Amino acid sequence: MVWRGRLSGKKEIDTRVRGILKKYKVSKHFDLDIRDNDFSFGINRGKVKKEAALDGIYIVRTSLSREKMDADETVRSYKLLSQAERAFRSFKTIDLMVRPIRHCLEDRVRAHIFLCMLAYYVQWHMMEAWRPLLYADEDQKAKDLRDPVAPAKRSDSAMKKIRTKRLDDGSRVHSFRSLLGHLGAIVRATCRCSGGRDTSAIFTMITRRNPKQQKAFDLLQTIRV
Repeated sequence: MVWRGRLSGKKEIDTRVRGILKKYKVSKHFDLDIRDNDFSFGINRGKVKKEAALDGIYIVRTSLSREKMDADETVRSYKLLSQAERAFRSFKTIDLMVRPIRHCLEDRVRAHIFLCMLAYYVQWHMMEAWRPLLYADEDQKAKDLRDPVAPAKRSDSAMKKIRTKRLDDGSRVHSFRSLLGHLGAIVRATCRCSGGRDTSAIFTMITRRNPKQQKAFDLLQTIRV
């Protein structure tokens, strides 16, 4: 545009050039010489080489002392942010659907959000208890022993569940939602004998739990809050 005479003035050229560099996030790699009716640029080889040496490396810092949190624990704590991100996804989309909020009063909106938080708290404990039935990794203690910087890898047992879609007993591996659906098959029915008018002719029947459903209920009993 400068060469064609469509752009002139040091300020205008500088704004347009830096806008393009900002768009592609490469401004620190270029040296600019901008004049009233012309400009030139060059690649700063020193900065490019310095940046290449750190390519793919994250620096995690903390204000805590080494005695309170060493380097490994700092990285593990930083990676716990993934759990917060998973909670937000659950809040906003697939599970709790916090929106739309059909309230106008402030205290009711707060109550709505609070109930959603309680619901996720319950869901989190259920998912932890149901790890043996889900596509989840059961070997949680290994997280404290493995290299915190190395890419996370699932255990062999977890990979086997993903590959075969079966547990060791041959039954199906569930997702959290499909397991809830499986438990939803349990019903309690109130029955009344045909032609009976007195209350003694009314009785309740509850679906007998199959082994997978019973296992799910037994695991819920292990939750300690």
